[in-house]
Amino acid sequence: MTQQAVKRDLNDIWGAEEELSVLTFMLGSEVFAVKAAIVQEIVDLIPETHVPGASPLVASVINFRGKVIPLADIRLAFGMKPKAPTIDSRIIVAEITLEDEGLLVGIRTDKVFEVTSLPRAASEWPPAIGMRWRADFIDCLVKREGEFIILPNIRQIFSGHGDTAQPVVTQLQ
Repeated sequence: MTQQAVKRDLNDIWGAEEELSVLTFMLGSEVFAVKAAIVQEIVDLIPETHVPGASPLVASVINFRGKVIPLADIRLAFGMKPKAPTIDSRIIVAEITLEDEGLLVGIRTDKVFEVTSLPRAASEWPPAIGMRWRADFIDCLVKREGEFIILPNIRQIFSGHGDTAQPVVTQLQ
């Protein structure tokens, strides 16, 4: 990927801003973050209904304020093994845009930390080699206190362009 392409992609994430407000959360031993602007609510685990034949990524739905929304375990998009919920597990309800339509989705997490700001200057494009995850599922990495925070490309994960995410939207509409 050329430097120009990287700059364009980082500009898509950061816009003209020097800081990005995000919600940080844990999946396995990794810290992830999503833009705070897409987060509708953080909820304790609630009953979920398994959807027969659905993609493992989105194998169930939940009732969120009277609406049926897909519940995703995005750890599967990153090749992590499913994990039983703990007392710290939460669901992030987020609004994403797919095909020009706003959709609510639930994202299962191991733990939610905080809303914080990340500096653009500390962001980097994922390396072309050495990554164990699909680069198109990562918007960028941000260095903070000697560790990396992963900003997943939620739209790409749910868009159906990846092998793991392909059936997500079509089976739940």
